[in-house]
Amino acid sequence: MKHSFLINILSRLLLIIAVAIGIGWAFFGANQLIVGSVLSLFLVILLFNVLHYQNRVNERINYFFEAVKNEDFSLAFPAHKNDKIIRELNTHLADVNKQIQLIQMKNHQQEQYFRALIEHVGIGILSYDENGFVVHANSALKKLLGLEQFTHLKQLEKVDNKLAQLLPQILQNGQRLISFNNKQGKVNVSIKASTFQNKNKTMTLLSVQDINKELDEKELDSWMRLIRVLTHEIMNSIAPVTSLSESLSNFFTKEGQPISPAEINQKMINTTIRGLEVIKEQGNGLITFVESYRKLTRLPKPEKKLISIGDLLEKTALLRRSNLTGNKIRINVTIPNDRLLLLADEKLISQVLINLVKNAVEALEGQEKGVIELSGRENQNGEVEIWVRDNGPGISPELIDEIFVPFFTTRESGSGIGLSLSRQIMRMHGGSLKVNSIPQKETCFILQFS
Repeated sequence: MKHSFLINILSRLLLIIAVAIGIGWAFFGANQLIVGSVLSLFLVILLFNVLHYQNRVNERINYFFEAVKNEDFSLAFPAHKNDKIIRELNTHLADVNKQIQLIQMKNHQQEQYFRALIEHVGIGILSYDENGFVVHANSALKKLLGLEQFTHLKQLEKVDNKLAQLLPQILQNGQRLISFNNKQGKVNVSIKASTFQNKNKTMTLLSVQDINKELDEKELDSWMRLIRVLTHEIMNSIAPVTSLSESLSNFFTKEGQPISPAEINQKMINTTIRGLEVIKEQGNGLITFVESYRKLTRLPKPEKKLISIGDLLEKTALLRRSNLTGNKIRINVTIPNDRLLLLADEKLISQVLINLVKNAVEALEGQEKGVIELSGRENQNGEVEIWVRDNGPGISPELIDEIFVPFFTTRESGSGIGLSLSRQIMRMHGGSLKVNSIPQKETCFILQFS
C-alpha cells in the first residue's frame, strides 16, 4: 500500500507541474487566453482532487486513532471501495483493529481471572488511588469491615475512626498491626502496604489479614506453658510438705488414735521441730514464688521522658563493671550517635538492661575473653533499638521459645521471671524484646522501641 500511495501522489504532482507549465506557456508564450483559462480550471480540479484524496486517507487514519483512544473497537472498514489505496488502507486498519480487539479481550479475560482469584482469597485485598477512591475491595475485606459497598476510604470512619486515620499513614512496603471494632467486636489485623503506578496514577495496594485466631492460639499456648510451669513449681513445694506432714502426724498417732503424753520423747520433739522448720521454709519459698508472680502482673505505669541512650548504656555498664572484679569479662559500649534519644521510663528500661547484662555475665562464667557489647542505633524504619550482645555459648533452638515464659529457668538459683518481666516492660512502652542466638558463638537481645 505504501508504494501505491506514493505512486498515486507523485503522478498527481507531476500532472499538476505539467499543467502549471502549460498555463505559463499559454498566457505568456503563445498568448492563448482560452487554452490558459481551460488549463487553469483543470489545475484547480487537480489540486482539489489531491487534497480530497489526502483528506480521505487522513480521515480514515484519524477516525481509527480516535476510536482506539476512546476504546471503541466496534468500527468497520469496508473492503469493497473502488479506490485501491483506500481499499488497502481499510484492509490494514481492519486487521490492526482486529488484533487490538483480541488483545483487549485477552486483557479483559485476564482481569476477570485475577478478580475471581482475589475474591477467593481469604485475606482482605484493597486498592485505592491517591485521592482515596477505592478501585477494588474483595469480599473478604468488606466482610471484615462490615461494609456491603466500599467506594472511598472515608467510609472507614463509619467502621472505626482509629482505623480511618491509621490506614492512609501506612508507608510503602510497610507493615502494621491494628485493632479496631466492627459489628462482631474487636478485630486484630496485620496490614501490609505497597504502591504502584497505573495510568499515571499512584495506587496503593493493601493486604489485610485477620490475626485474631493466631493471637488466640498463641495466647492459649502461652497460658498452657505458664500453667505447666506454675504446676511444676507448686507441686515441687507442696509435695514435700504433704509427705513431711504425714510423717510428723504418724509420730503422734497409733492405730488412728493420738498417743499419750508419756510416750513423747525428746527425739520425737526434735524431729517435729525440724520438720516444722522445713515446712516453714517450703511455705516461705512458695510465698516468694507468689510474690514474684504478683510483681510480674503489677508493674507500674511507665513515666516516660526523653533520655540519652549513651548515658543510659554507660550507667548500666558502670553498674555491672563494679561487680566484675577479678573477672575476665569486658563490657563495651558503642553509640553511633551521641544525640540518640529515647522517650521512656529510665528506671524500668534500666531494670531491663541490668537484667540482660546479668544474664550475659552468668552465661560467660568460666569463659576466656568474654565480651558483652551494649549498643544503640536507629533502624531503617527510624525506630530506636538497643542491642545487648555477648559471645557466650548461646541458646539452643529447643529453649529459644521457652526463655520468655514466666518462671522458666535453666539455673538452680534463677527465679525465671527476669526475661518475662523485661518483655512485659517493653510491651508497656509500645516496643518489643527479641532474641537472636547462634549456639557456641553469640546471643543478642534487641530492645526495639516503636
